Amino acid sequence: MKNINMTINEGESFFAHELAINYNPTQLIFDFKNVTPRNDPRSKDAPLVVLKHNVVMVTPYHAVLIHKLLGDMIARYEKDFGKIDKPKAVKAFEKKNKTKPKAEESAEASPSYFG
Repeated sequence: MKNINMTINEGESFFAHELAINYNPTQLIFDFKNVTPRNDPRSKDAPLVVLKHNVVMVTPYHAVLIHKLLGDMIARYEKDFGKIDKPKAVKAFEKKNKTKPKAEESAEASPSYFG
């Protein structure tokens, strides 16, 4: 039997607060994103936004297994720690934005990555 040398590249961990999911006939693509605004005093023209993302591609069959596993893990989590509710800060943000006057909204506004 031959020896095999192996190196594991574990990748870089990061907090993802956004997720885009797309698919084609042979795979589902999960694009986990972290969008961070930065304050750079040197940039007077436009704000600086840093987008970090990791893409995970799986077959449709494996996506179904992930779906089942995620459902099972959420059920176990809620059994141990209680029902998962929307955070109060998010509810307050949504309530505040629903009552915003129409004059403040712009049809030309860029899509926001923050919320």
